[in-house]
Amino acid sequence: MQNAYATASLYVGDLHNEVTEALLFELFNAVGPVASIRVCRDSVTRRSLGYAYVNFHSVVDAERALETMNYTLIKNKPCRIMWCHRDPSLRKSGTGNVFIKNLDKSIDNKALYDTFSA
Repeated sequence: MQNAYATASLYVGDLHNEVTEALLFELFNAVGPVASIRVCRDSVTRRSLGYAYVNFHSVVDAERALETMNYTLIKNKPCRIMWCHRDPSLRKSGTGNVFIKNLDKSIDNKALYDTFSA
């Protein structure tokens, strides 16, 4: 578990705009029982914003999903999964965030993850 206050909620990003709650439920429920899923959408157009929140009943299941499904292709696009931090002070603290620019177009999220998680 990431820390003592970790929840069973995951952020799933880099989603194809046609990904639905039903599709995510089918994929993530195979890892463990899913409590809820929300694909975030534009309030006017209702188009997907390219990310979702997947909530599990168990932190253990959320950890398993993070470990086994990160960068899995969903509609031919690799998804990026991270812990969801609901505490705004955590998100805004800057702790653990690294911003990199001017990267070659061949470098994707998976390559960055592999480089910095070692």
